[in-house]
Amino acid sequence: MQKITPCLWFDDNAEEAARFYVSVFKNSRINGVTRYGEAGAGASGRPEGTVMTVEFEIEGQGFTALNGGPVFQFSPAVSFMVDCKTQAEIDRLWEMLSEGGEEIECGWLKDRYGVSWQIVPAVLREMLQGRDPKRTERVMGALLKMKKLDIDGLSKAYEGR
Repeated sequence: MQKITPCLWFDDNAEEAARFYVSVFKNSRINGVTRYGEAGAGASGRPEGTVMTVEFEIEGQGFTALNGGPVFQFSPAVSFMVDCKTQAEIDRLWEMLSEGGEEIECGWLKDRYGVSWQIVPAVLREMLQGRDPKRTERVMGALLKMKKLDIDGLSKAYEGR
């Protein structure tokens, strides 16, 4: 059992969002749905029998999606970073997750539900944590000019081409 599980607070579309996320990522699934009973409905103001939580996994990482009402909204202060091995994976995830959302800079996007994601090449950490400050500065300069990250462009900056 996973010790820490992120809980995502939605107004009333937790199940829709969870189903969307498991359709985007491979090796993902819905694990269970709970519904508001009499006590929960009374405490939350949500209708009895409606979806309360959805337990789901993305690539082995467990999440809970909660229909908690309009009290809280998502913010970029919390985002999910996805390490991608190929440009094709970056392109696919970027296209699917940004549809109906907002493309931001530096590999960040906000999906149609307001959840923030960072879609990044797995090699980016190595490029930014290297011992040569000139290389890392070139990579950062290139990254700051991009919305969707481009592995080839970052590699060229890293290599000084």
